[in-house]
Amino acid sequence: MITKRQFLKTKPVCKVTFRLIAPAEHVCIAGDFNSWSAGSTPMKKGKDGSFTITIDLETGREHQFRYLLDGKTWINDEAADRYERTPLGNENSVVSL
Repeated sequence: MITKRQFLKTKPVCKVTFRLIAPAEHVCIAGDFNSWSAGSTPMKKGKDGSFTITIDLETGREHQFRYLLDGKTWINDEAADRYERTPLGNENSVVSL
């Protein structure tokens, strides 16, 4: 879930913190901000078993994303701002900034 949004005054960027509790060993986040690269943005696993990451995202637009669990299962963010249907028939999570 999107847990924090910190808008920067000096740049058109928002630091967005994502947090996910999932039964997985490894979680990556993929989206339009990293060309949907499945393994390039791994989330850090905490002692409580949750996964977190903070990403700088451009403000004034929406960003689509999904989580990839253990390299095989895609899931959406249950607290996304909205969902966008894709041509493949599934939905992507959307964060609006």
